[in-house]
Amino acid sequence: MKVTLFKATFIAASLFMLAGCAANQSIQTTDGKTIVTDGKPQVDDETGLVSYKNAETGKTEQINREQIKNMSELDN
Repeated sequence: MKVTLFKATFIAASLFMLAGCAANQSIQTTDGKTIVTDGKPQVDDETGLVSYKNAETGKTEQINREQIKNMSELDN
């Protein structure tokens, strides 16, 4: 029974750490909009596009890096 309890504790701790790494972000655009992302956006240095999952719609979207005024992590 200790092995099962140990495995459950390890899995719970791992999920807790992963949840802490996937903090939502707030993106303020140059035209005044605010976008809340589900997790951390990914930046493509070749294209200049930032890919993110929109927390409101659940869809994966992209925005040009030049259209971003500020990007910051939200307290979850």
